[in-house]
Amino acid sequence: MINLDERYQSYIGNPAKGLTIDGIKEQVTGYGYHCNGDEILGYYVITKNYKLYYNRDEQFIKMEPLG
Repeated sequence: MINLDERYQSYIGNPAKGLTIDGIKEQVTGYGYHCNGDEILGYYVITKNYKLYYNRDEQFIKMEPLG
C-alpha cells in the first residue's frame, strides 16, 4: 500500500506544489484512505475544489467536485 504521508505531506500548505486538473494547479489540502467497512479500497486526495479517488494500484477512479 502506498505511504500517503511520504507522497503528499510536502504538498500540504505549499503553494508551489499541487495537482494539475484540467490545466489548473490545485493545491492539496488533505488525503486519506477510503474503505468499504471491511477493507481498504484505495485512497483519496482533496484539493481546494475536488476530491480525487484512487484504487490500491494507484489508478484514478473518480473525481467529485467540492461545493
